[in-house]
Amino acid sequence: QVQLVESGGGLVQAGGSLRLSCAASGRTFSRYAMGWFRQAPGKEREFVAAVSGTGITRYYADSLKGRFTISRDNAKDTVYLQMNSLKPEDTAVYYCVQGSGYSWNGGVDYWGKGTLVTVSS
Repeated sequence: QVQLVESGGGLVQAGGSLRLSCAASGRTFSRYAMGWFRQAPGKEREFVAAVSGTGITRYYADSLKGRFTISRDNAKDTVYLQMNSLKPEDTAVYYCVQGSGYSWNGGVDYWGKGTLVTVSS
């Protein structure tokens, strides 16, 4: 049974930084792409970033390039999302996901329960 457990969310002032972590268990971590989605209040869930099994290939939502960085540590079965220069519009629940294969193709097999990030102005 795959489990994805996010941590690192919280309250931060605009301009600040947060690093989210997602610890995975249940299947061979390095064989699957990992990603992050978010859902802001009253809005649809949206893609944030993803990384391939090796960590070499990374994908980002165009609007977030340059501020957010995804990475993974396959020795720790953990994926990270470093968020810098945070804005109030980044306020959302952030979800960790595990893809359906080694490369990111948009397919999601598993979702975490989410961690709330609140950015105050």
